[in-house]
Formats: sequence, structure tokens, C-alpha cells
Amino acid sequence: MASEAVEHDYHILPPSPWPFLSGVAAMIWGLGMVVFFAGLTPRTAEGSMSEFFLARGLDNFQMPLKGQEAPGGGWIILLIGVLFASYVMFGWWRDVARESAAGDHTPVVDIGLRYGMIMFIMQEAMFFVGWFWMFFEMKLFQGNRADWNPEYTYDEGFGELSDWSAGQVPNIETFDPWHLPLINTLILLLSGTTVTWAHHALIHGDRKGAKWGLFLTVALGLLFTYVQGIEYLHAFHYRGDESFWLNTNVYGSAFFMATGFHGLHVLIGTIFLFVCWMRLMRGGLRPEKHFGLEAAAWYWHFVDVVWLFLFAFVYVVFQ
Repeated sequence: MASEAVEHDYHILPPSPWPFLSGVAAMIWGLGMVVFFAGLTPRTAEGSMSEFFLARGLDNFQMPLKGQEAPGGGWIILLIGVLFASYVMFGWWRDVARESAAGDHTPVVDIGLRYGMIMFIMQEAMFFVGWFWMFFEMKLFQGNRADWNPEYTYDEGFGELSDWSAGQVPNIETFDPWHLPLINTLILLLSGTTVTWAHHALIHGDRKGAKWGLFLTVALGLLFTYVQGIEYLHAFHYRGDESFWLNTNVYGSAFFMATGFHGLHVLIGTIFLFVCWMRLMRGGLRPEKHFGLEAAAWYWHFVDVVWLFLFAFVYVVFQ
């Protein structure tokens, strides 16, 4: 009966707009990324409104490096999507934090949150498995593909099977893995230690140590993003479009999509940890109840592990 007392440990949520709004924000953000990286309208000398909103926004960064004037536009939809998604994240995370402070996160609910985070990280892992498999498949099975289809021609970005067996990417001058990639590897590994420090400090009631650990982790995450930006500018400025870039060959596409999406995950994880740091500074997160920080630490360690695989195979093995 409706008048009977609730006799279960689950928290029944009131109607929430955030799931629907998050889907809308993700759609706008995804459309913005398509427009920014690929464009839906070719650039002309006319400079129409549709061109300003739908032409490739990446031209604003590439063309000045070639000595050409930045055309403008192509980033509006992406900016709207990012701002919209940020608003949804703020509102949704705020409501979850309020539920926890109100005591709605019972042990059963807490277990559900943990299962949800584990499943989220698992699907993110499979996302990167797809990128890795595309990379390995082009290396391992080019000879088989040529045997299946006599009309098949080897992609110049991957070359003959014998070249790949020697561990070399033919016709492409790749990054030196022992320069910027190694620096970023050390940055991420160090950030993994600082976030662990923050987590254990909070467990033992050392809030000052937890604050410093989170602050350093966020700073290292931003430093990683900065160094990767320098790496990408280096790739475009010194190698140009003809050798090693987004749409030059299969190797370039696989490299930049895998490392670029990992960089996006680093940025998301940095925001995640920054929110935890802000909550900690405002007196939130207790030693006995701090799943938000624990989930952020899980996600950050996942990002670390993915980068180690990227560094080992994409940078070192195939240099």
C-alpha cells in the first residue's frame, strides 16, 4: 500500500532532467567534434554563415602554421556542446553529492554506484581495445588481406608485411618515444602516485595531505595535456600534411585517434579530480564515505594503464 513505510535499502530517485539533458549535450558535443575535425561544409572564399558554423574548425590551427590567415568559425557547435555538457555535469554531480550528504546512499546504493563505475570503466576499456585492434590488424594481416583480394594494394602508411615484421613503420618518420612521449609517461605515472597519496591520506584523516595530493594530481594532468599539445604542434609544424597527420594515412589516423581520445580521457579525469578537490576544500568527503574520490582514482589509474599500452606499442614497438 502507498501508506506503508518503505522497507528496503534502495533510494528511489525523484524525476531528474539530467539523463535526458546529458544525452542532448553529448549529441551536440559529438556533432561539434565532427564539424571541428572534419567539417560538414567545404571552405570557400565566400565566407557564408553556414561555412562559419559548419566548415572545419581545425583549419584555424593548421592554416596559420602554413603562413595562411585563420579563416575563423568551425568551433561554435563544439563550444556550445562543451559548455552544455559542463552544465549537466555540474548539476548532476551536485545532486548526487547532496543525496550522499542527506544519507540516501545506503550500503546497497553504494554497492550499486561501485558496480556502475566498474561497468563504465570496462566499456571505456573496450573502446580502446577497438583502437588497438585496428592498429594491430593493419600490421598483422596486410599479407592475408592481399591474398584474399588480388586487387588489394598496400596502404603507403603501413607498407609491406616484411617491413612491419621488422618493427618499423615504413615511409613515416614517427615520434622519438624517448623525448616528449617519455616525459608524458613519467608525468602520468607520477600523477598515479599522487592520487593514491590523496586517497590514503583521506582514509587516515589527513585532509591536508589529501588536498595536496589532489592538487598535484590535477596539476600533473594539466601538464600532460600541455605536453601532448606541444607534441601535436610539433607533428604538424615539422612534418606537414604529407608525412604523418590525421588524414594522411592509416597509421596517422590510428595514432592520432588513439592518443587524442586518451588525451580527452585525461582531460575528463582531470575535471573529475578537480571537482573532488573542490569538494574537499569545502569540507566534503569523509574518511568513512568518499566514493566520489575513490571512483576518480579508479578512473585515473585506468587512464594510466591505457597510456602505458599506448606508449609501449604505438610509440616504442612501431617506431
